Amino acid sequence: MSNGTAILWVRNDFRLNDNLALLEAARFAKLIPIYIWDENDTNPWRPGRASQWWLHQSISIFQKRLQDLGSNLLILKGSPDVELSRVAKESQASVVFWNRSYNPSEAKKIASITKALKETSVAVETFQGNLLCSPVELLKKDGSPYLVYTPFWRNFLTKYTPQKIDKPSKLPAIPNEFKHSEHDVSALQLLPELSWHENFHKYWNPGEQEALKQTKSFLKKKIADYNSARDLPAINGTSKLSPYLHFGEIHPQRILWLVFEEFGDLENITDPNIVQFCKEILWREFSYHLLNHFPKTPTHPLRESFKNFPWKKNKQLFNAWKRGQTGYPIVDAGMRQLWQTGWMHNRVRMITASFLVKHLGIPWQEGAKWFWDTLVDADLASNTQGWQWTAGCGADAQPFFRIFNPMTQGEKFDPEGSYVSNWCPELANIPPKWIYQPWTAPNEVLDKARVRIGDNYPHPIVDHKEARYEAILNYESMKK
Repeated sequence: MSNGTAILWVRNDFRLNDNLALLEAARFAKLIPIYIWDENDTNPWRPGRASQWWLHQSISIFQKRLQDLGSNLLILKGSPDVELSRVAKESQASVVFWNRSYNPSEAKKIASITKALKETSVAVETFQGNLLCSPVELLKKDGSPYLVYTPFWRNFLTKYTPQKIDKPSKLPAIPNEFKHSEHDVSALQLLPELSWHENFHKYWNPGEQEALKQTKSFLKKKIADYNSARDLPAINGTSKLSPYLHFGEIHPQRILWLVFEEFGDLENITDPNIVQFCKEILWREFSYHLLNHFPKTPTHPLRESFKNFPWKKNKQLFNAWKRGQTGYPIVDAGMRQLWQTGWMHNRVRMITASFLVKHLGIPWQEGAKWFWDTLVDADLASNTQGWQWTAGCGADAQPFFRIFNPMTQGEKFDPEGSYVSNWCPELANIPPKWIYQPWTAPNEVLDKARVRIGDNYPHPIVDHKEARYEAILNYESMKK
């Protein structure tokens, strides 16, 4: 144990296990874990409203876990450089520990914080954050970044060694002068004023313990069918670990360690279901790889030619998409699931994103902002990569001219219409034959189902064939 006092700056790493900064900070005689909410942060990618709901829960749960180990969490509002320097001075702390973030937009802020602390003779020690590898670790032989996922995955396999870092058994006490300081998460006022988030508790239980429970349950009960089940939005076939990963409630190395314990070494696993699940974990790493090498991609297309794309600005169409009132049931079901739960099935994310970009011609950046505000798992790297993939302007992206047909996508991935019936209950009594294009159903079918197109369910806001034709023309014009 080291004498003196250390500060642990808690960011998006609300876990006790696999937390290098916490482990090192726990070696000191006294420790001050601190979370700082910068309400004046000008970063356009500060947490959206749905993420703030999850963040509120994460802070509260993590605080209780620290208390169980004899510590607590100091919860403050303000600028991190000012607050960290103030607490370091008042406590005479000699060092501040934190786990690194890989959001390029935070680089200037981190440099300012480091400078402010070192000017007051406070050391700074940082550790690997919520990734398996630093975004600059996995590079091609010539030192350039990967733009295609498969070789990135293969390179990872050659370097990966399973490991886990267990939590400390006990934490040092907080100095007396901070024991009765600010410890109330409600003071941060993170919960949105709108009451729409109040149903999130029906769908989510944040926290590290729940993340571990969900991972173990998935590996025992669901992974055997993952390759087929992950594309079917009507069934619970995915891991739903994305928000836990984003908020650092579980580290990806813990997930792969549990895979290793259950199925053996990753390089030797041949079951395509398990391999695909691990590839999804690494897709997130690939997204951070791209974000760090191309930091402008949250707002600018990776492929320069897409700067010339003739996008539209249509508030009426955009609002219909956001509200799940497009007249295309698979799209509407997805957007309503998003609003009600803070999450959307990944297959449907692709369908809804494609519809916005290619059927409505609205810039992918607008869709990315809406997802950022309404997803509990909103993650800058993953959100950016997902939207650029759909728009055809990113790395290893789907070609723009491949335009999802929302009717056949629904028929393929939700053939019985169960997903649509759940989130668009006004369509629940329409037979599967008609549910993905109800405007074509015979009047007797609509009457029996009590569906009135244009009344209790909208007409399609655009014609699929016409929208597809226009999208292709726009794409061709961009290339000229």
